[in-house]
Amino acid sequence: MSSFTPADARGRIVNPFAGRDLNWLLDFRAETRRDHPFLVWEPFDGERQVWTYGQFRDRVLRIAAGLRKRGIKAGETVLVHLDNSPEMEFLWFACARLGAVVVTTNTRSAGAELEYFAEHCGAAAAITQPELAEMVAKNARNIRWLAVTEHLVEGGPPPASLAPDRASAFSSIDGDPADLPALEADPWRPGSVQYTSGTTSRPKGVLWTQGNALWGARTTAAHQMLTQDDVHHVVMPSFHTNARTYSILPTMWAGGTVVMQPKFSARRWWDVALRNKCTWASTLPFFLKALMQSEIPRHHFRMFGNAVNEPPFDEVFGVRTIGWWGMTETVSQGIIGDALLRNRPMSTGRPASGYGIRILRDDLQTAVAPGETGHLQCHGVRGIQIFLEYLNNPQATRDSFTDDGWFITGDRVTLDADGMITFADRDKDMLKVGGENVAASEIERVIALVPGVGECAVVAQKHRMLDEVPVAFVIPAPGVPVDGNNELPDRIMAECAAKLADFKRPRQVFVVEDMPRSTLEKVHKLELRKRLPVAG
Repeated sequence: MSSFTPADARGRIVNPFAGRDLNWLLDFRAETRRDHPFLVWEPFDGERQVWTYGQFRDRVLRIAAGLRKRGIKAGETVLVHLDNSPEMEFLWFACARLGAVVVTTNTRSAGAELEYFAEHCGAAAAITQPELAEMVAKNARNIRWLAVTEHLVEGGPPPASLAPDRASAFSSIDGDPADLPALEADPWRPGSVQYTSGTTSRPKGVLWTQGNALWGARTTAAHQMLTQDDVHHVVMPSFHTNARTYSILPTMWAGGTVVMQPKFSARRWWDVALRNKCTWASTLPFFLKALMQSEIPRHHFRMFGNAVNEPPFDEVFGVRTIGWWGMTETVSQGIIGDALLRNRPMSTGRPASGYGIRILRDDLQTAVAPGETGHLQCHGVRGIQIFLEYLNNPQATRDSFTDDGWFITGDRVTLDADGMITFADRDKDMLKVGGENVAASEIERVIALVPGVGECAVVAQKHRMLDEVPVAFVIPAPGVPVDGNNELPDRIMAECAAKLADFKRPRQVFVVEDMPRSTLEKVHKLELRKRLPVAG
């Protein structure tokens, strides 16, 4: 299988979305499904709101014109630091209408992380919600302007006063769609950035083209067998790939309806799902375990998506679950269960159409035999099936691909005897905390700078609800006591609280004299993990 660089691909292949972009998709649905509900907003506080496809496009165009009036140009980056909300969806498509790049960031990020995101992407402006406005204003210091939405997330504090020249209301981003310039449809145009934890020191900005977004829309709609009658229940964070190309965009491709909540709430799930007759949902084991604590009513769900096919949850909820594997870099699912046929329970799936999948032994040359576990690599054309590049990081981009063009996922999977593929584990330094990817190296980098720390290692502790949580082992610096040392763990926890999002913070800090070692004196993290009981 040959490899293309993005420049090669533009001139040597026909993009499957030639002559199309996100604006085409929105226009098509606004014309063919004008009066059909597209976005149903179910807030925790306030009134339920509904936008038809026609109304949604009208609002997007007014916001796009408002962004242009505020000076946003094609190619500029707009930082959107929002939880699930209508404003997030309007902005995502409004930036596409201008040819701007929307940068969506995790609202649980600490101030130092947000500062890095804003500086790294060169954000021209930022939009956030009231309880995060002060932090954004403080850390995104080089933006030209900040806009703040009018709604609060449940439990969030109202903002302190911001200088009038520093922030304005989101409602002020409004303009006349007639003022919008014509924009040629180009699927190769950069469209969005999501920051994802890697196995190296800093999060990397995954840059998608407009064609990437359309690939995710079309491919996932096919994987899920979505129709215009489907109603997708969205509680995953929309700044992540899962909500974006596993739920929102494929639903628009099919002409269906998105029902969105601010976040997952077991107490509110069924009320929203039943009222809107939801038929599809992307789930996590954490969600399902929480929902099982109460009576499960008769519902309209026909299918769930999860990490594995047909788990025991299916019998409890009376649905059928298809498994999948994907990453921000793969846009959609590179491995997928079959929506029409039975799948072996607890497997992940088979290679998805449009992707190359190979599983290599530790020599990274030889393919595994059935029954063996190996390193997963994925192939596709960059800018279509695979992300375009890591933003402003050509070295990380080069390091993530083999010489023959395969993307190195960092995951390990098992090729089962029946041809199915089952996810095995991640690289030892990657954790999955309640659906969030966390690089141990990010946490270690913070802990290593705490006075009194000689050496540290962060590993995953199994958790009954969250899958995994981070735990730190620390060898004190010379002269710092090991036994009875409570001050050092307290300082470490305080530093992590100041510099890391809450899900990245270690749940425990163990001060130890030494750690198990493997070859080359590296810490043997597998042995450390064996010391930990299941938490939660």
